[in-house]
Amino acid sequence: MPARAEAGRAPGPPDGGWGWVVVFGAFVSIGFAYAFPKGLAIFFKEIQDFFGTSYSEIAWVSSIMLATTYGAGPISSILVNRYGSRPVVMFGGLLCGVGMISAAFCTSILQLYICVGFITGFGLALNLQPSVIIIGKYFLKRRPIANGLAMAGSPVMLCTLAPLNQFLFDNFGWRGSFLILGAILLNCCVAGALFRPIGPGPAPVKTQVTEKGKDALKGKITEDGPMENKTEEEGEKDCFEKVNQYLDFSLFKHRGFLIYLIGNVLMFLGFFAPIVFLAPYAKHTGIDEYSAAFLLSILAIVDMVARPTTGIVANSRWVRPRIQYFFSFAIAFNGACHLLCPLASSYTGLIVYSSFFGLAFGMVCAMLFETLMDLVGAARFTSAVGLVTIAECCTILLGPPIGGILIDTFGDYKYMFIKCGAVMVLAGTFLFIMNYYNYRMLAKEEKERKAKEEDPKSVRTENEGKKNWNQDSTQDGPELEPLREKGEGLKKEMNGTNEA
Repeated sequence: MPARAEAGRAPGPPDGGWGWVVVFGAFVSIGFAYAFPKGLAIFFKEIQDFFGTSYSEIAWVSSIMLATTYGAGPISSILVNRYGSRPVVMFGGLLCGVGMISAAFCTSILQLYICVGFITGFGLALNLQPSVIIIGKYFLKRRPIANGLAMAGSPVMLCTLAPLNQFLFDNFGWRGSFLILGAILLNCCVAGALFRPIGPGPAPVKTQVTEKGKDALKGKITEDGPMENKTEEEGEKDCFEKVNQYLDFSLFKHRGFLIYLIGNVLMFLGFFAPIVFLAPYAKHTGIDEYSAAFLLSILAIVDMVARPTTGIVANSRWVRPRIQYFFSFAIAFNGACHLLCPLASSYTGLIVYSSFFGLAFGMVCAMLFETLMDLVGAARFTSAVGLVTIAECCTILLGPPIGGILIDTFGDYKYMFIKCGAVMVLAGTFLFIMNYYNYRMLAKEEKERKAKEEDPKSVRTENEGKKNWNQDSTQDGPELEPLREKGEGLKKEMNGTNEA
């Protein structure tokens, strides 16, 4: 019997083997998805001068790209559920290449918004979510380590792209650079080809029989009598069930998911703006272009070490049971770095800031999806990622432009860093307090459940209470007799035994 029951199930996570090849593919895809919008900041000053735009206008390029990458999360999740991770990532890589090659021929900032922001951003979305989702299918015990290694792709790519973009710009200009970057992004198609699916087994016989029974019952209902209202309700229910197959909206009733969602939406208001404006800020203080680009490389090198290290720490038996606290601390630490950034007036100070920022940024990114999977489980993770990313896209879209407006208004970068730092400290504090409350409630609910299981008297008294209530209802007198008769009639009608 157990063998039959397991015949229709998908195989469990192998926790190794080809999974490490999948981690490498995710390393490349996630690396491009996260690092590419940040690496484009090298070209912003020159594009701004070329088109004669303000700081806030040029900041919309990366904002739209990031917002599209996150806002297209539900579409990406639906496509993964329908077709699997491999074809979705390969199509996304193709879109990225087409978007950047098209951007090389743009003649206005609006065209850049469309080509770089929307087309390339959507391609990156089709790279990010499937890569994160497939790691959860290949790993369980070693999942935090696998996530940490895959997320390390972002700093490695950023470390490579920052000097590469500066080199390309010096030799080919921003248009020639965009053509070459479009060709480089086509490597996402190769990374997607490594995502070999773990296929589910054949559907259980019981499920097939149940489906046949449902179809027969529906046929009988339509033949038997005037049940038009009932069939309409069933049609609406079937439609909702079809949508719910791809996106599980019941997650909005999940306490832990809502806490995570609110905290992350607030956090992303100040998450990406400091990276977008780090190189321009360094140039504004009189630092040369290569030294400014090197700050991003320092950030990326520290970030590269921080992500797998954080994954190993998060996988330890001391941290993993309370990983939400660790995540909250990482966000607050990130905000503290931004609050202290205005004190770094020299190049040495900016190197120190970049180092601590890289450490804090790596800690947050390494646990960003692991904490969500810890809350909702692997089965609901695909839907959770889609719903979270579309909620986050609003604050991601607004973060850099608000920072640009502050720079344009005050003529100083420090107010942008203070705004980002304050928002992130607030988000980290909120998550810490609410996760403490959530852990307390979960412990209380578990204690009550165990007490109920251990105490058979409570179950007995519940059954006796139901029995007494039924007896009382039969002794209520003649006033309730018509209601009882009406109820019995409805019950018979629902069971299909009501005679014509």
